[in-house]
Amino acid sequence: MSALLRRYPPHGEPLTCVPVTQGLLNRGYRLTTTRGTYFLKQHLDAPTSDRATITRQHRATQRLHDLGVPVAPPLPDAEGRTVALLGGHCYALHPWVEGRHRDGAQLTEAGSRRLGTLLGFVHTCLERVMGATRAHPAGRDYGSADPEDTLRLIDELLALARARRDRAAFDELAEHRLTERRRLLAEHAHRRPAPATPATGGWVHGDFHPLNLLYRGAEPAAIVDWDRLGVQPRAEEAVRAAMIFYVQPTGRLDLAKVRAYARAYRRAAGVDAAELAAAVHRVWWERLNDFWILRWRYQLHDSRADPQFPAVSALAVWWTREYEAVHDAFTG
Repeated sequence: MSALLRRYPPHGEPLTCVPVTQGLLNRGYRLTTTRGTYFLKQHLDAPTSDRATITRQHRATQRLHDLGVPVAPPLPDAEGRTVALLGGHCYALHPWVEGRHRDGAQLTEAGSRRLGTLLGFVHTCLERVMGATRAHPAGRDYGSADPEDTLRLIDELLALARARRDRAAFDELAEHRLTERRRLLAEHAHRRPAPATPATGGWVHGDFHPLNLLYRGAEPAAIVDWDRLGVQPRAEEAVRAAMIFYVQPTGRLDLAKVRAYARAYRRAAGVDAAELAAAVHRVWWERLNDFWILRWRYQLHDSRADPQFPAVSALAVWWTREYEAVHDAFTG
């Protein structure tokens, strides 16, 4: 730690370094020094060859900060660099932001409108920062999941779940949901969406959810973790974020808050109802075909995401049954 901080001479000598990050892909630490408190981020999934990519993300957040987006750009070292290489890993030092995470249950409808407005503001500012021409690459489209591939994956995951030693309640639930999803896919395979057009693409945060947004009181204080900054259909990010913020433990969505959020997003981002409706359909299909949590558990032997599975798997079923109500909440 002392070797790392020597690259940042104005920020003092280390006193304590405590893990704080709740995310799945990076490590974060609350670093207290003789000069103050900072957030130290270790980019676990980024090889040292990705230093240029991380630097580009850092430059983008600095420009977003200049436009008034609540972000915490990294601090430069003595040579003006924002990525430090040490022991084969990439690190970045950020200002410490006091705040707390809030999920949709902790947001009022007014808070939901603020959230939608914030994400719309992020998308419009990213277009200014990253460039509109790069945001709409000619000839690029965004495909959708092939149900035949999903059915093969379901069979593989079912076999792994059934063969697991010391089966737990989670494995019983996984088997139930996989069997249920196979039936739903057979019923709805004809509703597979066509590829999204390049015109729907834009620069997006890429991972906008409650653990990547800090609040100070009722106001957003900082959007963090810009590792997945990239070009995607922008309205789909708005829909995915709502699925994470507003899903309840039973798998239902708080549709009143979703409506408030979506209306505010549409106004702030300049997205019309038709674009958001198409995004709702594509993300519904994506969720119907998605088993990333089970792939982590059974193929990668990584159970860190297991607690998310009950609500996420129930959401796909509930959303299919209440498709029109969800559609209306986003577009009405």
